[in-house]
Amino acid sequence: MKKVILVTGASSGLGQATATALVAAGHTVYGASRSAGKNKDVSFKPLTMDVTDDASVSAAVDTIIKAEGKIDVLINNAGNGITGPLYAMPVEYAKKQFEVNFFGVVRVCSAVLPNMIEKGEGMVINVGSLAGLFGLPYQGLYSASKFAIEGYSESLRMELRSTGVKVTVLNPGDFKTDFTGNREKVPFTLNNAKLKGEFEAAVAAMEKDESIGAAPSKLAAEVVKIVGKSSVKHNYLIGAIGQTIAVTLKSVLPGGLFVKLMNDHYGIN
Repeated sequence: MKKVILVTGASSGLGQATATALVAAGHTVYGASRSAGKNKDVSFKPLTMDVTDDASVSAAVDTIIKAEGKIDVLINNAGNGITGPLYAMPVEYAKKQFEVNFFGVVRVCSAVLPNMIEKGEGMVINVGSLAGLFGLPYQGLYSASKFAIEGYSESLRMELRSTGVKVTVLNPGDFKTDFTGNREKVPFTLNNAKLKGEFEAAVAAMEKDESIGAAPSKLAAEVVKIVGKSSVKHNYLIGAIGQTIAVTLKSVLPGGLFVKLMNDHYGIN
C-alpha cells in the first residue's frame, strides 16, 4: 500500500539511503534536510527543514499536508555526533547534541502527530542507536541523547495506544557513512597523559568500527519492511551480531564485567 512518508536527515547516509529505498518500494517520500537544495539527483522529494527551528519544521510539515493531505509515516533520522571527555565537558556541547538528536525529534513529532491522530492511523519510527541502550566511553553525550529517545518513545507509545498511531525505535550499530567525518570532537584540555591516551584510543576504535560498518542500504531495506507491517516491535536492533549482542550481555552480565568488556574494546585500562 502506497504511503506518504517523511524522512528527516535525508541529505546523506542512512537518511538518504532510506528515502531512496522507500521510493523504490512505491511510496511517496519527502526527504528533509537543511541542505535540501543540494539533493538534485535523488528519487525522493527534497524538502528544506531545520529540526532545530520550530518555524522551519512547521512550514515543512504544512507543505506535505497541503500537497498530500496526510503523513502516514514519520522517520526521525536527523542527528549528529559529538565526542569528548564527559569529565571536562562544557555544557554548550551537551545543548548542541540534544538540540538535534532529541529536541529535533520532539519538534517534528509534535508537528506531525496531530494529523496522524486526526486520521486515526500512522507510524513514527525514531532512529535511536545501540548507544541508546548502553553507554559508550567518550561518546557520552551521544549516548545520553539516544537514551532520551528511548524514554520519549516509550512514553509516547503509551499515550498513543488508542489512536491507531504506532511508535517504534531503530537501534543501529555502526554503518559506513559520513557520520564519522562529520563528528565534532571536543578538545582534550586536561593535563593528564593517561586519560588523554585513553581518549585518543577510544576515538580511534570507534572510527575503525565505523569504517568497516555495513552499507546504509542494509538498514534501508529493514525500514522498508517495517513500514509495511501492520504491527511493529518496540525496538529493532540493526547491525553486526558482535554489536547487537552487547544489549543481551548488558542484561545478563554483572555491571562491572560489562563495563570491563566495553573498556577493553575501546582501549581504556
